Amino acid sequence: MDACLAVERDIDKVISKFDEISTQTSNQLDDLLVYVNNIKKELEEQNCNDEVSAAQYLLLTEGIKKIKRTISQLSSDHKDLHGSVSKVGKSIDRHFISDFSSVLTDNDFHGPEKKPLINYVICEHFLRQGMLDIAEHLIKESNLQIEYEQKEPFLELHRILEALKVKDLQPALRWTHANREKLAQQNSSLEFKLHRLQFIELVRQGPNQQLTVLLYARNFEPFANSHAKELQVLMGTLLYLHQGLENSPYSYLLDPIHWLDICELFTRDACTLLGLSVESPLSVAIRAGCTALPPLLTIKQVMQQRQCTGVWNSKDELPIQSDLLKLIPQVEIDLGEECRFHSIFACPILRQQSNENNPPVRLVCGHVISKDALNKLANGNKVKCPYCPMEQSPAEARQIHF
Repeated sequence: MDACLAVERDIDKVISKFDEISTQTSNQLDDLLVYVNNIKKELEEQNCNDEVSAAQYLLLTEGIKKIKRTISQLSSDHKDLHGSVSKVGKSIDRHFISDFSSVLTDNDFHGPEKKPLINYVICEHFLRQGMLDIAEHLIKESNLQIEYEQKEPFLELHRILEALKVKDLQPALRWTHANREKLAQQNSSLEFKLHRLQFIELVRQGPNQQLTVLLYARNFEPFANSHAKELQVLMGTLLYLHQGLENSPYSYLLDPIHWLDICELFTRDACTLLGLSVESPLSVAIRAGCTALPPLLTIKQVMQQRQCTGVWNSKDELPIQSDLLKLIPQVEIDLGEECRFHSIFACPILRQQSNENNPPVRLVCGHVISKDALNKLANGNKVKCPYCPMEQSPAEARQIHF
């Protein structure tokens, strides 16, 4: 973010200078044009057979000099502006790092087994976004084996969302009716809200749709107990069929935000039902990478400047040393609540987060510590729990999977 702000300041300087030069140039050219037109007018009033007088000759000479000075000034301003534009490129090179390989583990994205996985993630992203042609070309060129049954959920979601964007509720209603039992198991209110939107659309059409509205109200029968208050509100709108819903206390029901909400609710509930993440994994990964990459690059730069060689031996963990903490007050990389998908265990003994090489283990007494802590506490074939006096064998500890 700091790099973006620094480059933005340099760009603002260029734009400010460009506006200043543009205004100044426009005024100079206007003045010069008026000056030349006055000379032209004076010469046209003179008889064409008469010779140019000394005063006119002097006037023409001064005009030529003034034109040359203006051209010279414009050329100088252009060079100055060109230099400022060139500085923007240098500023980008100075503030942004193009080599990200220093913070990557070797062969993270290379190998015959990883390339198909990356292609599949990209293809799934295109399918989620409805870019079907691009997805099909990628499948063909990368030789991915994706059956139609795997693509159909994404295609169906896209069709329904496109219909909702044009206020067509029928595809979504058919889908919710077909999956009513599964949606009920996850306490979804999607079907009710779809029927509510359809009911409001009918009420908005006025008294000509009165019979249709009353007949459609039968669709709310399954929701009589779970949405009693909302149904009372909907029945109250019937009193304003002639007056118009927009002129009633229920005008808030016409707010377009309800259509945006139904799209989000459908996406969330449908993805949950299908066992899919609400957001594209590729989008989440890119957003997380954009957040985490600048601090990692900053740490790497400081390490290079301080010649801290051999500190970053394991790239799965950040190198934290006292001298680095003094130079980098903010080394914590917080991706936000939306990027927290797994439980995190921190060992109460060593104050370290667990990982694949140092998993949490449960002692016989029920207390949980890390594997490294268990090894350090072990004394031969015995280990004493740090929280209770129970002694046990280290082999009796069991790894915990969150």
